[in-house]
Amino acid sequence: MTMDLSRLTSSSRRLHLLVNPFAAAAAHSRRPISTDTSPITVETSAPFTAHNCDEPSRSVETTPQELVSFFRDMALMRRMEIAADSLYKGKMIRGFCHLYDGQEAVAVGMEAGITKKDCIITAYRDHCTFLGRGGTLLEVFAELMGRQGGCSKGKGGSMHFYKKESGFYGGHGIVGAQVPLGCGLAFAQKYLKDETVTFALYGDGAANQGQLFEALNISCLWQLPAILVCENNHYGMGTAEWRAAKSPAYYKRGDYAPGLKVDGMDALAVKQACKFAKEYALKNGPIILEMDTYRYHGHSMSDPGSTYRTRDEITGVRQVRDPIERIRKLLLGLDLASEKELKDMEKEVRKEVDEAISQAKESQLPDPSELFTNVYSKGYGVEAYGPDRKEVRSVL
Repeated sequence: MTMDLSRLTSSSRRLHLLVNPFAAAAAHSRRPISTDTSPITVETSAPFTAHNCDEPSRSVETTPQELVSFFRDMALMRRMEIAADSLYKGKMIRGFCHLYDGQEAVAVGMEAGITKKDCIITAYRDHCTFLGRGGTLLEVFAELMGRQGGCSKGKGGSMHFYKKESGFYGGHGIVGAQVPLGCGLAFAQKYLKDETVTFALYGDGAANQGQLFEALNISCLWQLPAILVCENNHYGMGTAEWRAAKSPAYYKRGDYAPGLKVDGMDALAVKQACKFAKEYALKNGPIILEMDTYRYHGHSMSDPGSTYRTRDEITGVRQVRDPIERIRKLLLGLDLASEKELKDMEKEVRKEVDEAISQAKESQLPDPSELFTNVYSKGYGVEAYGPDRKEVRSVL
């Protein structure tokens, strides 16, 4: 009689393989099970810490298919950001550019815990969130390079990604300004009674913004389905959190609003927290999630990221908490994939990124007339002069 390994918890699966060498041999000779949707239960790497609310269970239900997708999606995001770094240094990307490598578990875990009908709005470190919402690599690289094939037709650049049809509302350059906008989205969701929520993401540097507390106050009064997510990567630009905040326990800073501190380097913990927060917000109103995460690059491309922290610190996080390596170890430990399968997947990801970059380079630059579009609402009769100051034409 055989036992279905995919239905075991992680601990019982390992025990079964130890006491049954024939099952282990069969597992090693099996076909890849990336499409297996049989439920398994995995415990989060660290406990949740709650403020004025219950703690979610550390036992997270997942599937082999989901775990493999986590690995692939995060590997794709990581490679995309590393490629963006090279393109910027090669002057193919201009302006501002803020990379997300190290923080991929937040984007991937959040997406796994909600639906595309729920809304996400974030700041300017937005490439991976856009990809998680269903955006394509071509749209990413074309936008970064200012090409027509970009998600904002090449007019927004790194800081202004957008995909309304998937509930992604940007990409905002003004620090903290996305939070009241997100609460406005939550107001609309409650008004329409569509049982969805909005996740408004901001960094630890933006956590001291007054507009955040104003938006939280009115959202709590009106019990809006707003979830404020502080992506605490521990440095607001070049300033460590402890130098900028008297109380860096950001999940508690809503005071009357409940909060939850989450290991933001664990995709499964993020998934569990976001599911919990959605259920809570739909019944009770706002809740704050503090994602304890880390960025490997500097704040932006002008920041080497090594003047205010040591290289040993960055290396230590990579070795102990890296979100991709955690999923790799989990897949190998549960015998859901081999080292070769995962390396082959990473090679595929590199090829995908390279192909998308080539396609993006072929995309045309916007026509100069695009300077005058998407500036004013229709109906104001605004006119613009041509370059010679003689030709006058309506731009609306």
